[in-house]
Amino acid sequence: METITQLFGEGENQTVLQMSLRAVVIFIITLILLRIAGRRSFGMKSPFDNIIVILLGAILSRALVGASEFLPTVASATVIAVLHRLGAWVGTLNFRFGVLIKGQKIVLFDQGKLDYENMRRALISESDLYASLRNTMNVETFDSIERAYMENNGQISFVRKGKE
Repeated sequence: METITQLFGEGENQTVLQMSLRAVVIFIITLILLRIAGRRSFGMKSPFDNIIVILLGAILSRALVGASEFLPTVASATVIAVLHRLGAWVGTLNFRFGVLIKGQKIVLFDQGKLDYENMRRALISESDLYASLRNTMNVETFDSIERAYMENNGQISFVRKGKE
């Protein structure tokens, strides 16, 4: 036990070597936890998926700097990763639960008309929607667009007319 204390330090006062060793261990643990949580934790970028990134960073940083005990910190981070994986899995089996934790798309434009109520709900202004149209579709009008959605990850997507 004394060797471990010498290698990794104790409390918040570590040498450069001790802090570096802690960083290596926390990096490996974080990589394992993100593998447990699943690929979607970085791929989807929905609020549900962003939670794990924020929480793991906040929790594991405490172990890195010695602000909290190592094992309880890693245990709580593991619980977060398993909860994320479990939530994603249950969300694939149950539509309502999936919508609850991951959200659902919101129609912003349909059949030639902007849906101002949904735009307000999504906190998207008309100028934001036109900017996204120009950036993603390289057009300035909705003439060639059938629908526009605010996806559950916050991105705006467009469906061209005749593409369904």
